[in-house]
Amino acid sequence: MSVILTPDATPAGTPAPARNIRRTTLPNGLLVLTESIPHARSVSMGVWIATGSRDELLAVNGISHFVEHMVFKGTTSRSARQFAREADSIGGNFDAFTGKESICFNVKVLDSNVAPALDLLADLVLHPTFTPDDIIREQGVILEEIKMDEDNPDYLVHETFTQNFWKGHALGRPILGTKKTVSSFNQQVVLDFYASRFTARNMVFAAAGHLDHDTFVAQVADHFAGLAASTDSAIPQLAAPAPNPHITLKSKKSLEQVQVCIGVPAPPVDSPNRYAVYLLNTMLGGGMSSRLFQTIREDRGLAYSIFSETSPFRDTGALSIYAGTSTERAHEVIRLTIDELRRIKDAPVSEAELKRAKDQLKSNIVLGLESSSSRMSNLARQAMYFGRFFSIDEIVSEIDAVTPTAVQTLAQELFRPDAIALTVLGNLGDLNIDRVDLAC
Repeated sequence: MSVILTPDATPAGTPAPARNIRRTTLPNGLLVLTESIPHARSVSMGVWIATGSRDELLAVNGISHFVEHMVFKGTTSRSARQFAREADSIGGNFDAFTGKESICFNVKVLDSNVAPALDLLADLVLHPTFTPDDIIREQGVILEEIKMDEDNPDYLVHETFTQNFWKGHALGRPILGTKKTVSSFNQQVVLDFYASRFTARNMVFAAAGHLDHDTFVAQVADHFAGLAASTDSAIPQLAAPAPNPHITLKSKKSLEQVQVCIGVPAPPVDSPNRYAVYLLNTMLGGGMSSRLFQTIREDRGLAYSIFSETSPFRDTGALSIYAGTSTERAHEVIRLTIDELRRIKDAPVSEAELKRAKDQLKSNIVLGLESSSSRMSNLARQAMYFGRFFSIDEIVSEIDAVTPTAVQTLAQELFRPDAIALTVLGNLGDLNIDRVDLAC
């Protein structure tokens, strides 16, 4: 069955052609989404699997990311080298990533190369070989990737914060896995995971660019019609994690800076308050005019990098603040950050500040949809998290409806002293932080 979704338009009355977004569900349950962009000369397509590191058992932490790597090591009809040569011959930009809640394999090509690109994408997703020799080699590669990330202080402070914030829950475990778990993977573990997760009902195939929906669906069906709808193997369904308001001071004397990460629980991705969260984040640390950037970098010169960000998931979320500074200035950076949290709780933001944040957020959304790749990703994420497509007009209306009172109320709910978590990483010296320092 093919359904045309409600088209949208760009905000503020800007002339633009309506977006032609359509969806078809194949008999085996595979959802195919397309957006036709007639003026484009590229097509981006991606296979999204609705599973990620948070859906793994502890003993196989990292298996999602490992399988994402392994599918590129050869298929039943192509070696890894043959695949690479064919991809290069059509100018295909193949990529893949693993997140907490999804795995994605994607490619961007000229519209004249859709058929061969789709054949390559389908082959690596549907027909990987997972040979024992390739598994051993890839274990070495990923173990080096783990070491590389452990040498990156920005990554390490966020990873340390996440593991302690969602302590004891799969959401807090590293996407890459650990040296112990990755070293334990064998062919049977990989095959079992692949068979249970790479099923039609657990996938979304999204594409955007210069294409025809019906023609594209027929091409996808040629490759994916034989894929099993699902298996008897149940994907672990864990309860939402309980946040842990920790204080973690981790010494790493080799670092020149102290890395600071402060965070609180935030609403899930589909929360009715999500636009208020985005605006709160924007005003707090989402740009050069944000409160944290102006106070800590511009007014005091205490840090080069200072920002806030949101991490929404299907049943929970987090809002976190990052800064890199010297050991001597770390305590002051933390104090000023807490002061800004208190200030946004105590007094409503001005209409002018809120309007700037709204204009910035709306611009980011519209500009983020300028490429076929970003539109493809947008289609898949909307389908996976909401089961529907939100027009830009609808999103803009929701953003405009947020009031200063709504932002203040949200800040008061989120920035509670007993909910704040802190991770500090670096050459700490005699730095000491306790709960009193986090009272906002």
